[in-house]
Parts: sequence; C-alpha cells; structure tokens
Amino acid sequence: MLKIAIAGTGWFAEKHASLLAAREDAQVVAFLGSSLPKAEKIARQFAGAQAFDNIEQMLDTSKPDAVYISVPPLAHGEIEEAILERELPFLVEKPIGLEMAAVNRIQAKIASKDIITSVGYHIRYTDTVQRAKELLATRKVGMAVGSWLGDMPGVHWWRKQNGSGGQFVEQTTHIVDLVRYLVGEVEEVYAAYAQRHMHTVHDGVEVADVGAVTLKLAGGAIASITNTCMLPFGHRSGLELFTDKGVLEIQQNRCLINHEGAWKTEYKNLLNPYELETDAFLHALKTGDRSRILTDYADAAVTLRITLAALESSISGMPVKIG
Repeated sequence: MLKIAIAGTGWFAEKHASLLAAREDAQVVAFLGSSLPKAEKIARQFAGAQAFDNIEQMLDTSKPDAVYISVPPLAHGEIEEAILERELPFLVEKPIGLEMAAVNRIQAKIASKDIITSVGYHIRYTDTVQRAKELLATRKVGMAVGSWLGDMPGVHWWRKQNGSGGQFVEQTTHIVDLVRYLVGEVEEVYAAYAQRHMHTVHDGVEVADVGAVTLKLAGGAIASITNTCMLPFGHRSGLELFTDKGVLEIQQNRCLINHEGAWKTEYKNLLNPYELETDAFLHALKTGDRSRILTDYADAAVTLRITLAALESSISGMPVKIG
C-alpha cells in the first residue's frame, strides 16, 4: 500500500485524493493546507488522513511514499525543496512555478537525485490526443491553431500577475503543451496581450484578459494560440492541426478528422485521463518503470519557459528566442 500525502486543499487536490482513495494500492495519509482549518476540512473526507499547515511536519510525521502537489502557482518552491530533501517522488499540477530560476534549481536537484516526477498535463493521456499522435506519424503539419476561451476563475490569486502568471501561464499552458507534444519544440515566441474588460468590473485584476501568441517551431511549422478570460461563461478550448492530409481538430472530449472538406471520422475519449495519469505515476513508484509517465518535471519546465517568454514578449513588444 502506497502512502500518499497531498499538498493543497482545493478542487484538484480533492480530485486527486478521490482517485487515490478509490484504489486498492494507495492510501491518502495527509493534507497540507495554507491554514490548519483548511487541511482539517478536507482531511475529514478521507479516513485516516492527517491535517497539517507545515510541509516539513507533514512529511516527517506522515512519512509518505510520495507527494501530490496541487497549489496555486505562487506557492511553489518551498514545498518541492522540502520533498526533495527527503528524496521523495512527487506529482505536481501545472504550472510548476512562475520563475525559471527557481524551477531550474529544483530540476537540477531532481536530476542529481534521480527522483520520479510527473506533471499534470492530463490532456496528453486522452484517447483523442493519443490517436492524433498516431495519425500525425504519417502527416506533415504546416500550422497549428489553438485557443482557450472562457471566463475568469473566481479565486483571488488568479487575478494577480504574481499569483497565477496570467491566463497563458496558468490555463493556456495546456494548449502550448499539446503543440509541443504533437508538432514539435518552440524556437521563438511573439505575444500581444491587453486588459479589455475584467479590470473594470473586479478590483485588483492585474492580468490581461485577452491575448494572441505566435510560435515558431523548430521543424518549420507555426502555431497561433489565442486566449480570453473576459467571457461570462466557459466557451471552448482546443487545437486544430492543418496537415497535408486534412485537418485534425482536438477538443476536450473528441478528435475530428477532416479528409477532403467534410468530417469523416470522429474519435471520442473512452477512458479517464486523470486515472491514467495516476496509474502511470503509481506504476513508476512500484516498479521504477517511468515509461507510462507522459510529462515529467523537466519536460514541464520547457512548457513553462515558453509561456513565460510569451509574457515577456507582451511587455517588450519583441519576439523572444527560446534556448
């Protein structure tokens, strides 16, 4: 039985805990909260789980085999450092931080200790993305067009630039990750952001609510990604890939294949990607086989570098090289 501690008390922390509690090979033994009452509230839902508001106390008392990290972007750093001091594996939700210097320091320690890590880019695990990846083996991508279009999350830290990093860093990172996974690595980023509405209706909004980003890829393809959080509802997110054999459109629950101007084939997700992500991580803990983990910390650091470069470009008005 693997003992798992969870840093975080929000929606994702509860989702991960529920998935773990449903398994016969894992037990949630502890929660870390920004306050003890928050940790106690979620711990009461899981038999045997303890509550803590100090990361070192949690690790030394509960003695987990691994840790799940599901905290706001601004909260990364101290948690990972404490986990690595004890050489524990961890699964962390995206984005993995807001500063590349800190992320690079953490990655260097992971590499030196050969720690098992996984990062929550769960969309890679969907049936549709895996099918698209198979199809792309015989197709040439010329252009990718992606979007993340919806409303602004209500949590206060998301509206602060130093809290979330903005929409492209915190949400649209999933689309950037898909471009990397399916098309190729990014060489250059150019972005334009603006505040159009949300700062006029909510106090303390610092992040842009519209943005457009162009990516130049190493293989010669280009990608265009737009996002907005000014809508009063969630609209859509996804990625279209324009290839020499038609269009592949990846949406949340399906992949549409356009061969000659009409939709010919549709693939739907049949499996839960969060369960597959959890299974891959726990399999690695038990066997040492990391092949099922589709995104580790080092890989996620590349995606973070791109999203932070987009923010840099939006401020300077100049393209930013990735290297």
